[in-house]
Amino acid sequence: MVTMSGSVAERERSAASGGTDLLTVGVEEEFLLADPHTGTAVPAVDLVMEQVPAELRGQVEREFQTSQIEIGSPPGLDLSSIRHSLSMLRAELADAAERAGVRLLAIGTGPVDGPVPPVVDKPRFDRMIERFRLLVPGPGNNGMHIHVGIPDPDTGVQVLNHVRPWLPILHAVTANSPFSRGEDTGYASWRSVEWERWPSVAPTPFLESHEHYERLIRQLIASGVMLDEGMLYWYARLSAKYPTVEIRIGDVCPSVDDAVLVAALVRALVATALTDIAAGRPAVNTDHHLLVAAHWRAAHDGLEGEGVDLTDGELRPAWELLDRLVDRLRPELERHGDLDRVTDLLGGLRRHGSGAARQRAVFARTGSLVDVVADVARQTRG
Repeated sequence: MVTMSGSVAERERSAASGGTDLLTVGVEEEFLLADPHTGTAVPAVDLVMEQVPAELRGQVEREFQTSQIEIGSPPGLDLSSIRHSLSMLRAELADAAERAGVRLLAIGTGPVDGPVPPVVDKPRFDRMIERFRLLVPGPGNNGMHIHVGIPDPDTGVQVLNHVRPWLPILHAVTANSPFSRGEDTGYASWRSVEWERWPSVAPTPFLESHEHYERLIRQLIASGVMLDEGMLYWYARLSAKYPTVEIRIGDVCPSVDDAVLVAALVRALVATALTDIAAGRPAVNTDHHLLVAAHWRAAHDGLEGEGVDLTDGELRPAWELLDRLVDRLRPELERHGDLDRVTDLLGGLRRHGSGAARQRAVFARTGSLVDVVADVARQTRG
């Protein structure tokens, strides 16, 4: 995460120990910086960083492209504290962006056509461009990463095995990038399609052990598809810095409500996995290619269409799959005190639709992507 001191890392370990205590959760969000008049992405990250209040700069970072900026909430046990952190950081960053003459957008990728902003001047990013060249995707690829505390890496690898069949429906929940280069792509999450250009983006494989996990990392680096462990872009991985599982499948969510909902579901999913591990229940080894298909379907349809039921490979309404997930997670949602909040947030999601559906609804009313950008900016600020 963007900031986590040694003492916070120790609290992560303590809170996650044994799989019986409540689990900490933290959220990273990436945003697009856009021209307020045209909606095009602009290389304004340095200007915005200059406007960020000094006391918040430890929680705000540059991202890969100069049209992007990132925040990270401190890890916490209470969803209310996560909500407060994200609300405050988004509002302060939106203000900083406006002072710099741009808009802050919680959107998966830029909807309006325009020049591709340059990559941030950083030696590691320079090496990535030198090796991978034209893989840089469009005006900015903005995701959301959820960190959940785990007791140790060996248990973390088992968690990765247990959660992988459930990630496609969460992928659908976060779909928030239907437009690109001035037109509807036909996908709910075009960011996902662009992101998969990178050779190390994939569903997490079924892992035999932590040693197997580390061996795969070494082999992938040796193959040239990754410069380092930081380029392990599996949809779920162990954090290289913190004692957490990191779920990194989705577009950045348009609103704080959406982000809090996903954080709660991810934490409950990890907690359910820990319960299954403690009870000796094995993980389901879902076929890799079916998992790829499920993630593609999630990116294509989002919540407003169908998803792949990984129990039988058949298509089901995406909301049916989400309801099934929530039913599975109910004991851990209750134990963490999140069930009422999640029930309310799911009701809002049903009423308003996914981020992709909201963008399409604005465009259907006005025919203007500038209006779409303005509405996303409103949701971003909250």
